[in-house]
Amino acid sequence: MKEIMKMINSAMHLLRNSKSSALALLFGAFTLLALSACSEPVESETHSSGAIDAAKGEAIALTTYKSATCGCCQLWVDHANQQGFAVDAQNVDDLNGIKERFGIAPQFQSCHTSVSENNFVFEGHVPAKFVRQFLQNPPANARGLAVPAMPLGSPGMEVGDRFTPYEILLLHKDGSHGVYARIENAQQQF
Repeated sequence: MKEIMKMINSAMHLLRNSKSSALALLFGAFTLLALSACSEPVESETHSSGAIDAAKGEAIALTTYKSATCGCCQLWVDHANQQGFAVDAQNVDDLNGIKERFGIAPQFQSCHTSVSENNFVFEGHVPAKFVRQFLQNPPANARGLAVPAMPLGSPGMEVGDRFTPYEILLLHKDGSHGVYARIENAQQQF
């Protein structure tokens, strides 16, 4: 994990200090490679709606599909468990198949995919606080939430006190999306 973060940070430094499109292309390729490393085909499911009783003390079941070799995915699972979720972590060989099964478009993808008992999806490093909030009151026509890529400082992506602001996206059943929350600092995640 530390080596991946070093490579990402080095690539980001090069991008900031260079206008070379080759470096941007290399960084994009590396990101896709990192995401695809985290991937078993599964059958289609439909999404149901309805809030669950997700009071603070009640454990909420999630199934998280991840790569056995992805450390940040396990750290996110630990985060969710510590925040009162009951996470069934499934190591799979084909994360792309999981993302396809649950309709996660490439621009919304990250390294792991979590699914609630009522088939809402939570893509990537979505803070458990917002998963719980969503499940307590699912917006109409919503499929779930996504934190695309792997923002530094998001749950599971902690590196010291470093933090990159990010957005939690609301995924709609029709394929559109909106902003569910803007995370400007690490404290907003808890």
